[in-house]
Amino acid sequence: MNVLHLAIAQFRPRKGDLPGNIRRVGDVLAQAAALAPRPHLVQFPETVLSGYFVEGGVRELSLSATELTSAIAGAYSGPSIDVVIGFYERLDGNLHNSLAYLRVGEGAAELVHVHRKNFLPTYGMFDEERFVERGHGVRAFDAPWGRAAMLVCEDAWHSLTGLIAALDGAHVVFVSSAAPARGTFERADGESVPGSVARWNRLIRDVAEEHGVFVTLASLVGSEGGRMFQGASLVMGPQGDVRACAPIWDETLLTASVDLDDITMARAVSPLLSDVRTMLPTLVSELQRAAGGGGGVTMATTNGDVANTSSRAANSAAVARRAASAAAALITPVPVDGASAAPGAAAVLNVVSGDAAARGAPPPLAIDAPLVERWLVAFLTDEFGRRGFEKAVVGLSGGVDSAVVATLAARALGAHNVTAVRMPYRTSSSESLSHAQLVIDALGIDAETRDISAAVDAYLAVEPGAGPARAGNVMARTRMLVLFDQSARLNALPLGTGNKSERLLGYFTWHADDSPPVNPLGDLFKTQVWELARHLGVPKVVIEKPASADLVAGQTDEGDFGVRYATADAILNLLLHGHRVHEIAERGFAPAEIELVRARLDGTHWKRRLPTVALLSATAIGESYLRPVDY
Repeated sequence: MNVLHLAIAQFRPRKGDLPGNIRRVGDVLAQAAALAPRPHLVQFPETVLSGYFVEGGVRELSLSATELTSAIAGAYSGPSIDVVIGFYERLDGNLHNSLAYLRVGEGAAELVHVHRKNFLPTYGMFDEERFVERGHGVRAFDAPWGRAAMLVCEDAWHSLTGLIAALDGAHVVFVSSAAPARGTFERADGESVPGSVARWNRLIRDVAEEHGVFVTLASLVGSEGGRMFQGASLVMGPQGDVRACAPIWDETLLTASVDLDDITMARAVSPLLSDVRTMLPTLVSELQRAAGGGGGVTMATTNGDVANTSSRAANSAAVARRAASAAAALITPVPVDGASAAPGAAAVLNVVSGDAAARGAPPPLAIDAPLVERWLVAFLTDEFGRRGFEKAVVGLSGGVDSAVVATLAARALGAHNVTAVRMPYRTSSSESLSHAQLVIDALGIDAETRDISAAVDAYLAVEPGAGPARAGNVMARTRMLVLFDQSARLNALPLGTGNKSERLLGYFTWHADDSPPVNPLGDLFKTQVWELARHLGVPKVVIEKPASADLVAGQTDEGDFGVRYATADAILNLLLHGHRVHEIAERGFAPAEIELVRARLDGTHWKRRLPTVALLSATAIGESYLRPVDY
C-alpha cells in the first residue's frame, strides 16, 4: 500500500491580520501533528493568511515565497510536515494570488513549489484582476509521497487545468479556494447545502473521475463584507468517490488516509487519460485551429487523405445522402395496437414538449428555509465576532421583517444579548405595538419603547407644508437617530431589517432604513422572508397581516406599489437574471405590472449607492483608495 495521510484545515482567517493568522496556522499544524496517524500534509485554503476580499490591502498583506516559508517555519516547531497554503505573493514587483507547497518542522524550511492563479475572476462580486497579476501555467512537481499539482479556485473551473496536471503526472491535485456561498435552493446527497457547494462537488468530482486522480478541496469559512465562505472542503477519490467531507460554515480539521494505488485501479477501469494521451497530437492541432478561429482552407488528414474544408463539406453531404438512402431501404411497417400499419403509412410518435419559453428560467424563489436559517445565524455570529460586538439592537416594528431579524439575532447571540426598540409615532397602528410585544415575549429578549412623536412633531411644526411623504421620511430618519443612539448606550450593533424587494423597488428612506451596518435580510425577497418567518415560528398574526411601513394610517406596501409582492418578486427575479420585458410578458405577466416594477427598479439605483463624490485626485475614496469595511 502507498498510503497518504491528509489533513485539510477549513479555516476562518482574521481579515487583514497577517501575524495573527500565521500564528494560528502554526497552531493548526501542531494540532495536526499530534493526530494519529500523523498527516503527511496539511492543506489550507486560498488567501488564508489575509482573507480574500482585501481589495487595496493586497500590497501590504503580501509576502514573498521566501518570507512565507520562513514565517510558517517560525510559527511551527513540531515534526516534519508538508504544507499547502494560500497567500498573496509579492514577486518581481508584481502581486499574485498564489498557493505554495512547503516542508517545515524539525528545523526544515523548504519551498518546494509555487502555483500562481491563472484565472482571475473579474465579474459579479469579484474584482480580482484589478489587484493581482495572472499566473501562467500549470505544472506538476515531485513530493516525498508522489507527484502533485496545485490549482487556486477558478483555475479548477476550467477543464484544461486538471487535464494538464494529470498529463504532467500528478497523483493528487490540491485545489484551494475562497468560494462565497450562493444559491438557497439546492440539495447534494440529500443534505441541504448552498447551490455553490453542489456545483463545487460536481467540479471536483469531474476532475477526479475524468483523469483518475485524487483531488482535494480546501475552502475558507467565515464572513467578509456579507459574503459567507461556504466551507464543505472535501477529498475526492479517482473514481469520483467522496472520501471525506467537511461541514458548511464551520472551522474544521478534515482528515483522510488515501491509498495512491487506487489511481491504477481507476485508470484500468476507465482509461480516459490514456485515451487523451493517445489522441494528444490531433487534439493539440485541433485546439490550435479552434483557438485561432480563422476561416479559409483548413487542412485535415484522415486515413492518409488530405482535404480542404469545402471538399469535406461536399463529401459530408454525399455521405449523408447515401446514409439516408440506406436507412430508407431498411424501414419496414411498424405494427400499431396489434394491427399492421398500412403500407407506406408513417409511424406516429408521441410529442413531448419542453418549456415554451426560449430563455431558461432564473433560480426559483422557493428557499430551503432550514439552510437559510443556518446560513444567516452563521453570518451574524461571524460578523459580530469580527466587529467586536456581543450585543445587537433591533428596531422592532411589529412587522415580519424585523421579527425575523430579531429571531435570527437571538439564535446567533442569545436572547439576553438582543434588545428590541419599539419606536411608535402617535398615528401608528396600535397593532404594531402589540404584535411587536408578541415577538418580544416569544423570544424572551429585552425591549425598550421610545415614542418619536414629540421629536417628529417639533420639526414638522416649523414645516407645516410637509405632506405625508416628507413626514414619513422624517419619522424614518428619527427612528434611525433613536436606534443608533441606543446602539451607543448599549454598546450594541444595530441590525438592518430591509428586504431585497424593498431595496430593489426603492421603497425605503435613503440613509434611514438602510443605515444599519449589518443586514441579514437584504438579499431575500419579501416572499422569501415570509417563508423563512414561517419556518422560524414567527407569530402567525405577524406573518399574515398586510405588510406596511406604518408611516401613514391605512398605508400598505402593496397599495403603494400597485402590485402584489408575489408578482413583483417574480418580475424582479426575471429582470435581475437578464430577461427582457417581452420575454417576461410571454410568461404571463401583465405589461403594466412589468413596466411598473421595471420603472421602480431603474429609477431608484441612486438609493442603493453611496453619495456621488466629485473625483479630483488619484486617491479618491471608494474608487482608488479601496479598503473593505471589515478590514
